Amino acid sequence: MKSYQEYVETLVALTGEAAALAPPEPRCVTGAAAGDDAPKVLLCSPHPDDECITGVLPYRLSTEGPMRIVNLGITLGSDKTQRARRRKELQNACTYLAWDLLIPGAEGFDKITRAARRGAPDAWRAKVEVTAAHIAEQARKVLCFPHERDWNGTHEGVNALVWDALALLGDSIGTYLVETEFWHGMDAPNLMVEADVACLGHLCAATALHVGEVARNPYHLLLPAWMQDNVRRGGERVGGQGNAAPDFRFATLYRLRRWEGGEVREVLDGGRIVPASESLAELFL
Repeated sequence: MKSYQEYVETLVALTGEAAALAPPEPRCVTGAAAGDDAPKVLLCSPHPDDECITGVLPYRLSTEGPMRIVNLGITLGSDKTQRARRRKELQNACTYLAWDLLIPGAEGFDKITRAARRGAPDAWRAKVEVTAAHIAEQARKVLCFPHERDWNGTHEGVNALVWDALALLGDSIGTYLVETEFWHGMDAPNLMVEADVACLGHLCAATALHVGEVARNPYHLLLPAWMQDNVRRGGERVGGQGNAAPDFRFATLYRLRRWEGGEVREVLDGGRIVPASESLAELFL
């Protein structure tokens, strides 16, 4: 490669080749899931595929901990005609990653938005109670959910749903809180987690199992570029303004805090960058 023009042309060519790949077989490739007595990480995922896209932290906890990952599929999307397809694809992706899957009710929740919270408080309260029960049972170590300004209406709705559930649970539980981002970056992320080649490759493949969604928008092909940009942003947003970016290629940004005694507590003194060569699980011991 002799020029930046060739560099860009190579990226375009590789993306085209990847677009022709078939989705993997929906069988576990990351090893058996941790036992029932292992610490549990609960993902409150707004839609099928969000568990994969923001999944670097749970992936690493499942392989380093080991911790048991439970994906709570909050919705199966608003189009009821597509829910059976999306549920099957979601199960395939979770099987591939050796993650458990829970879906509230038969088809997940409807209308998880801030507008629904304001407009139908009784129905919202019922969803909060179900979510709180799942959190109490499954979030024995870590609870992951979107941050409050993640742009998409359902992402922001899940944030409100989780906070309402935590308020209902009060001081009856203690768990680490990990807020995620995708559609809109957080104002104050404090944790950058590196994805090595194996981690990112598995997450791209798992995302590809959401066949209908990646046909509409090739999230699986764009995941590496997004994670590269996270390294650019995270070097300063997490590492400190003016700091050099870390010497790795792919990462995801999070905000790590803790729910204890019925309130949020800070657990990090400043930002933390965790490369693949260091233990992420040690943060949660």
